[in-house]
Amino acid sequence: MKKKIIIYYNRIQERLWFRPLIFCLISVAAALIAHQADETQLNDLVPIIKSESIEGLLDILSSSMLVISIFAVASMLSAYSAASTTATPRSFKIVITDDVSQYALSTFIGAFIFSIVATVAMDNGYYNQAGKFILFLITLVFFAVVILTFLRWVDSISRLGRLERTIMQVEAVAAKSLSNYIKNPLLNALPITGKFPDGKSVLADSIGYVEHINMHALQDLAKEMGLKIRLNCLPGKFIHKNFVIAFISSNQDLDMSKVTQKLNDAIHVGHTRLFPEDPRFGLLTLAEIASRALSTGINDPGTAIQIITSQERLLFLWNDEIENSTEITVLYDCIEVPQISMEELFDDAFRSISRDGAGYIEVMLRLQKTFNSLETINDAEIKAAAIQYSKYAFNSAELAIKLKHDLDILEKQCLFSYSRYAR
Repeated sequence: MKKKIIIYYNRIQERLWFRPLIFCLISVAAALIAHQADETQLNDLVPIIKSESIEGLLDILSSSMLVISIFAVASMLSAYSAASTTATPRSFKIVITDDVSQYALSTFIGAFIFSIVATVAMDNGYYNQAGKFILFLITLVFFAVVILTFLRWVDSISRLGRLERTIMQVEAVAAKSLSNYIKNPLLNALPITGKFPDGKSVLADSIGYVEHINMHALQDLAKEMGLKIRLNCLPGKFIHKNFVIAFISSNQDLDMSKVTQKLNDAIHVGHTRLFPEDPRFGLLTLAEIASRALSTGINDPGTAIQIITSQERLLFLWNDEIENSTEITVLYDCIEVPQISMEELFDDAFRSISRDGAGYIEVMLRLQKTFNSLETINDAEIKAAAIQYSKYAFNSAELAIKLKHDLDILEKQCLFSYSRYAR
């Protein structure tokens, strides 16, 4: 239950209306709390503040903040549209969660609401001497916060939606997701080993992408019914109503309809893939940006090279984890979980770039240098995938590049001796 609440909170937090709503509530509270000072001894200690001076400041806030808020929304929508058209529509989810823009919009709307509530309270004689003084101080604080936020936001909005900024944002999100996966690829469960005797198939009851697997609920189900569960899906997997999401075995007589229902309830399915628990999605999104840049209409190999560099940094996270590896605690000993193969990660990161960039010698050279770099990581799967994709990328380039001189240069950068490679 706690995990589900955290998931829903994170989803709501990504909504554009969430932070402005919180700031509006804080603004209303700030305007009303100032009245509490009238019930203290501050009336005899604070200087007299004329109502006209406060009302003048509040008028400035109310008249300017609504205009700035509308301008902020228009600028943000323009940036979101630019991110979707210049990068990929999948990047929209990341760009819209930009902290600086959401904080700025929340501040502007909050200041507007504060000025309206405070003005109404002033007109109705809600404040005495101490209350007016506190309200005056709060108003000055709002002015300072608005000015500083505006300056920070102007600097940020000038880059928001730009291709380079979008690539950096996608890479940061992908790095977080991939790092979490590398640290705990089995979700604190057991790896799949050997055959699964007397396993019964459990089919999905919905169609879409797996967004989250509630391991705690599955463990409770396994303990309650004496089950061994072998999952057949991970977050990011597309499933349908004839897809086997898990295999189960038990020495007891089972009510399969009940087991199927509870198991499906523990696997949350949605219409789209999500970045936090799907490490492949970040790599795939970056590759989509590169493919768009390599299209005939755009013809931007420089962006593709930048993406290849990002993919290299992401896959090198394995090198950091190998050096700082720690033992993972098994919390769900009744569940076996599949792992993402390194071949799948290389497919997501490099297949489309190898295909769409095959005719660009500069892109192919950067790819081969990346494979040489990744091959130095002390991991057998990564080494094998790097060699495999070095061959694949060279084969693609051989079909697209006509100049033998370019192919000879490219071959020298490959992880294999092409003269000994059996075609």
